[in-house]
Amino acid sequence: MTSTPPHATGDAVTEQFLGYRELLFSVIYNMLGSVADTEDALQEVWLAWSARQRKPDAGPVENARAYLVRIAVNQALARRADMSRRQETYVGPWLPEPLITAEDDVAVAAERAESLSMAMLVVLETLSPLERAVFVLHEVFGFGHPEISDILGRSPAAVRQLAARARRHVHARRPRHRTEPDIHAQVTERFAAAALGGDLQALLEVLAPDVTLWTDGGGKGPATSLRPVRGRDRVAALFMSVAATLPADGLDIRYQRMAGDPCALVFSGDSPLAVVVVDLTPGGDRVAGIYSVTNPDKLTGIR
Repeated sequence: MTSTPPHATGDAVTEQFLGYRELLFSVIYNMLGSVADTEDALQEVWLAWSARQRKPDAGPVENARAYLVRIAVNQALARRADMSRRQETYVGPWLPEPLITAEDDVAVAAERAESLSMAMLVVLETLSPLERAVFVLHEVFGFGHPEISDILGRSPAAVRQLAARARRHVHARRPRHRTEPDIHAQVTERFAAAALGGDLQALLEVLAPDVTLWTDGGGKGPATSLRPVRGRDRVAALFMSVAATLPADGLDIRYQRMAGDPCALVFSGDSPLAVVVVDLTPGGDRVAGIYSVTNPDKLTGIR
């Protein structure tokens, strides 16, 4: 894409930004794990870009993509400290805000499919902000270390060290394995049907022995526990107690994609009650992790 000259029309400035909007959204979201904070940061990126392009004496931007990504990353880094303070006082486990992929928008879906899985985003929360930025830019979006050095204003040697530390940390906590999307979707549906349908035997069959459940209610939504629940028997017993309290006509379960994962959207009437994502064992046939987001503040974009 050609750079925008300083005398460009407002429409041209807007169109150039919009051409990179979904890339910028995905970069920021993978760094923050919050849709609301991502939208706020993206607005700041637009304001900075628009102000710069409309300066009468501004020279051309030779690489608009790199320029915009630099602003986006800096905006995300500036928000990490505030997010960390909020998480310190958060009630119960904090999970990334669900980013539901709109199936009817192919362009948006293609870009946001780059967003990481729920399990990976949870692991990235344990990295330092700079380590996370380097990991996201290099491992997810394919930026080279020299490009990242320019974006972060760090030396190439420092970026390589950050990348190596982040990669070791992530791979120690998230060994590489890939489950076929169709199998992941099938296991997700089996789990949701058994857990919310009160089928104990089917649930025990789909859960791994050392399965862990995280529920993010934020003190506002229904939460099965304020701490992670570990072990097949405990997790199954908890879901059986939940199923026993459901109304006779049950809940509406819809299956969609949350960024890099299949997910179950649980509705009570027209209101979203939970987004549930499961992480599978390396073999791909059992549920190793369950992430349930029930905080209504994180479900405002669910329809």
